[in-house]
This record gives sequence, C-alpha cells and structure tokens, in this order.
Amino acid sequence: MKIDSNCTCNHDLDENKKLDTGEDLTEDLLIDLAELFKVFGDSTRIKILYVLSVSSMCVCDIANKLGMTQSAISHQLRILKQSKLVTAQRDGKSIIYSLADSHVSLILSQGMEHIKE
Repeated sequence: MKIDSNCTCNHDLDENKKLDTGEDLTEDLLIDLAELFKVFGDSTRIKILYVLSVSSMCVCDIANKLGMTQSAISHQLRILKQSKLVTAQRDGKSIIYSLADSHVSLILSQGMEHIKE
C-alpha cells in the first residue's frame, strides 16, 4: 500500500508492516467478502435467514411466516443459495431450505450483538 508522504498526523507508521490476519488478503478475496456482505444488506433476506435459524422449512411455510408471496421468497432464496448461505434438500415434492452451516447463525448473532451495543 502506498503511503501518502504528505500526511501531517503525528504517528509512527511502519510502511513495511503487513496486516496480521493469518491469511493473504488478495483483491479477489476482499471482493468476495464485500459481495457476501451485500447479501446481508436486504431486510427480506435477513428475515428469511432468521426464520431458517429456528427451523428448516419449505417456501410456502417461509412465505406464510413472513406474510409474503412464495414468488418473493423464492427469488430471495435463490440469492441466498448462490451465496452459499442456504441449502436446499428435496423431500418428496417439497424442497426444504435450511441454513448452510453454523457460520450463518454466527454472522447473524454477531451482527445483532454489534447493533445492540
């Protein structure tokens, strides 16, 4: 990272010091992370994730729980699946949706904790 030599702040900055994250922060990785956070930027998707954090369910149950159309829920579920936040499992004629893993619940709970501070 190029450092502005015209900086007038009175602090020591080691130009050679790298972020100590334990991993390489490539531009592609940072773009992927930004895209993931964009998915969390829609309140309907957040509502769906919260509903699924309680129980796995089909589109019609999610729609009924949230008072929305199945079409609107299906559209958002597609985005959540593409972002690997939700998985789908066929059960006869129904498709049951659930959170992809415990990271999703953790992101939700950490976000809620952060805004309540």
